Amino acid sequence: MERQELKKELDATLGARRELGPEYEPALVDSFVDTIHTQVRRRLAEERLATARGERPGHSADDGNFGERFGFAIVTLVLAVPLTAIAAAQAHLTGLLVSWAGIVAVNFAHAAKRLPRRHPGDRPA
Repeated sequence: MERQELKKELDATLGARRELGPEYEPALVDSFVDTIHTQVRRRLAEERLATARGERPGHSADDGNFGERFGFAIVTLVLAVPLTAIAAAQAHLTGLLVSWAGIVAVNFAHAAKRLPRRHPGDRPA
């Protein structure tokens, strides 16, 4: 259940409690907990199905986690500045090229780990 839907459900439960009184509170709480329990079971089933299909649970193949990718890019660029300066000062153009080849390789490896895995026997789409 989406966060917004869950909030609406909670608001409705609290509104019903105000209208019906405290004597109905246990039944209303049980109903709300059952709703959450059902949604958790559904989410777990979806994650298991995604895992069985070889996908990352909670992510589509092209979805990715923008925050993680953006953070990694920022850290890479921040570290690239001193690495570039040190490499260029010590080994001139060769050091510059080697340091940037390493930076590109690290970013490539990070991007490649997010690609969907192919299993032996899978046909190309």
